[in-house]
Amino acid sequence: MAISTPAAADKGERLAGHLAMLLFAALIAGSFSLGKLALPYIGPAPLNGLRFVLGTLVMGTVAFGAMGNRLALPAAPWRFAITGGLTAVYFVSMFIALKMTTPVSTSAIFTLLPLMSAFFGWLLLKQVLRPVMALSLVLAGLGSIWVIFKGSPAAIAGFDLGPGEAVYFVGCFAYSIYAPLLRKFSRGEPVAVLSFFTLAATAVWIVLYGLKDILATDWLHLPGIVWIALCYLAVFSTAVSFFLVQFASLRLPASKVMAYGYLTPVFVIVYEGLSGHGWVTASVAMGALVICGGLVVLYFAPET
Repeated sequence: MAISTPAAADKGERLAGHLAMLLFAALIAGSFSLGKLALPYIGPAPLNGLRFVLGTLVMGTVAFGAMGNRLALPAAPWRFAITGGLTAVYFVSMFIALKMTTPVSTSAIFTLLPLMSAFFGWLLLKQVLRPVMALSLVLAGLGSIWVIFKGSPAAIAGFDLGPGEAVYFVGCFAYSIYAPLLRKFSRGEPVAVLSFFTLAATAVWIVLYGLKDILATDWLHLPGIVWIALCYLAVFSTAVSFFLVQFASLRLPASKVMAYGYLTPVFVIVYEGLSGHGWVTASVAMGALVICGGLVVLYFAPET
């Protein structure tokens, strides 16, 4: 019978982290279409506020019900106020930015997030960004920008950084600190417990921010698509996704965790094509392949 070695166990843990983030990207991509269908009927703050409240309840049921963890305030609860606050800043800034600029422009800013995470991974955890990892991040980022701008060099050249992009940059900056802090703040609690308290803190921050709009929403007369979107966002794009990020952040460098965000437009392309909304051009598809190639290189890059 084969004997498991520490090296093999570490390799298995890293593989599990990569698979978790692959699933994360697939779930986040699925939220775009549903979110777009719901937003005409509900504001961003009420949608995200209830999303995080429901997500917290789902994760609490899993963590303290199905998994049998003891419900108690963890040591140093200020940790969750910080990580939840950073997450809330990201989501709030994203929706503020979308009122001022286009999704294309904000998506372009998003491609800077993995490199910023790599910087904070080095600053907070001394995680070294080796040349191979830097190359793979840049390669995936270039592919992502190509996809976002639909393979048009003219559109890329015409990108103009305005106030909306600046607001979203602040949000991405905050979120890039989130992944390395998860590992730095970890005190050995189960991942589901960490996810619950992070979700709860995020919900509190977003509800406080959007309380006026939340109270003004006519909850009893929302169409069915809003509740379908809310269920998906709460369970898959919030509770499950937070669990996956927490899980991966304890096994992978921050730069590798955040790099999987590059795959979001790739999954969106596949979902839109399979749902009958049309496939992208060959030029855009090539950009998607570049993203995948960059992440393959990242997978095999040394961890430290």
